[in-house]
Amino acid sequence: MDSGDDETVATQPLPVTAAVTSTDTIIPQLGTTVKPVGAPDEDVEGEDELLPAMADDDYSAQLSWQSESKDNLKVLMDNFSPAQYERFEAYRRHALPKQAIRKVIQQTTGQQVSQPVAQIVAGVGKVFVGEIVEKARQVQSRRNDSGPLTPDHLREAYRMYQAETGRVGSARPMRGKRLFVR
Repeated sequence: MDSGDDETVATQPLPVTAAVTSTDTIIPQLGTTVKPVGAPDEDVEGEDELLPAMADDDYSAQLSWQSESKDNLKVLMDNFSPAQYERFEAYRRHALPKQAIRKVIQQTTGQQVSQPVAQIVAGVGKVFVGEIVEKARQVQSRRNDSGPLTPDHLREAYRMYQAETGRVGSARPMRGKRLFVR
C-alpha cells in the first residue's frame, strides 16, 4: 500500500504558486504572465518622457500650420480685387443658422443631433452654397448679364455642379422637386 500511496501523490497536480525549485525556475501563479528572460521592464522611464515630447511636437506642428495658414490667407487677401474682398468678407461674416440646420437634420433623419454635428453640417452647407454662388457668377459673366444673380443663374450653376460631381443630395433622386423654382 505504501507504493500505491506514493504513486497517487506523484500523479496529483501540484497547486500553482510562485515557487523556486533547485534549478531556480519560477512557476507563476495562475492568471499571471511570464516575461521572457532578458526582456526589458514595462516601467521604463523613457516611455513616460516620450509622451509629453510627442504632445509638444504635435502642438508645435499645429501652431506652425496655423501660422502658415494665416500667412497664406493674408497673401491671398492682399491680392483680392475690391469686389472679391467685399464678397470674401460677406462670406466670412455670414453663417447658416444652427437651429434651422438642426431642425432640417431632425426632419430628414428623424433623430436629434448635437450642436457640434449641426455646426459641421452648417459648415459643409456654407461651402456648398459658396460653390453654387461662384458657379452662378461664372454663368452670369458667360451670359454677359449684370446685376444680382437670378434663379436662372443658380439653376444653371446647380446643373453644372451636378454634371461635375455626380449626384448631389440624397441617394434617391427626388422626382418632381426642383431646386430654385420660379
